[in-house]
Amino acid sequence: MGSQTFLTDISTPLVADTSVIINLIATGCAPAIVRALPTGLVVVNVVPTELDVGRRNGRHNSDRLNELVDVGLVEIVSLGDVAMQYFTELVIGPATATLDDGEAATIAYAVEQAGTALIDERKAIRICADRFPRLRIGSTVDILIHPEVQRHFDAETLATAVFNALQHGRMRVLPHHLEHVVSLIGQERAALCQSLPKSVRPSPSQSPEHQL
Repeated sequence: MGSQTFLTDISTPLVADTSVIINLIATGCAPAIVRALPTGLVVVNVVPTELDVGRRNGRHNSDRLNELVDVGLVEIVSLGDVAMQYFTELVIGPATATLDDGEAATIAYAVEQAGTALIDERKAIRICADRFPRLRIGSTVDILIHPEVQRHFDAETLATAVFNALQHGRMRVLPHHLEHVVSLIGQERAALCQSLPKSVRPSPSQSPEHQL
């Protein structure tokens, strides 16, 4: 059985962190993926600021995000007073208990708006679960395996999109999605994805082409 995603409640906003936007852009078909979702994505205005930092390294994710905003697929939002209080609590304190600005802003806005926070980093997910246990949390993979996204893409196109996100976006995959992701892209491509744990990446001698 394939992995399940719960991002099916169209009444709540999907609030994407910086890493999620990077991963979606890395798929090479971000507009089609977001368009397939029953509700659009929102990102807090901290996210474009973080993406702008990548320009000095020749990355153009900020431009790609602007394109998604221009066609109405992504909305840039700001933190309200309540969210700003949560944000402050999440960024001030010891390193083990705090998050970077993008993650903190994403979680804070999702809490304020009763939305779903889309984050990929385990530390952020752990802190979020500890402090806001009622908040829905999703990841990039939850978007990519959304029923509507799967309905709009054939299996190979979707597999290529996931592989691109792993290769070019270094997408993190949470443990409960690992088996499904490897099955989707195949072991040969999984072996090339350094962002996947070694436990699910076959060595060259184990790959199909070396077993002939």
